[in-house]
Amino acid sequence: MSSLKLNKIRKNRRLQRTRRHFRVRRKVRGTAERPRLVVFRSLRQMEGQMVDDDTGRTLLGVSTLAPDLRDFTAEGDNRKVEMAFAAGKLLAERALAEGFESVVFDRGGYKYHGRVQAFADGAREGGLKF
Repeated sequence: MSSLKLNKIRKNRRLQRTRRHFRVRRKVRGTAERPRLVVFRSLRQMEGQMVDDDTGRTLLGVSTLAPDLRDFTAEGDNRKVEMAFAAGKLLAERALAEGFESVVFDRGGYKYHGRVQAFADGAREGGLKF
């Protein structure tokens, strides 16, 4: 495959995810009482943010690179999924400490599967209500 064709595929995949994200964002809106929990998934890491769409502010954010997760050791075969679960749980603990109990989940244009689902499950287990 030529590099031009590979570049075109990459742009299209990125564009497709952006379009899906905008489609989700038309229906999902976060407020100060019930912020939007948006996830970002890269090839190696996972990130979650709680956003108040009324003021356009990020209220809270957690990544798998957080210092609290440095000592995390995976027990199963899929380290990335377990790390995403732990990050979701950590975000929920921090959100409850800030006074947020319920959120609106924004999957960020990704399928609700694998690491995205693990992040959401971790947040639910940590005490957040979707």
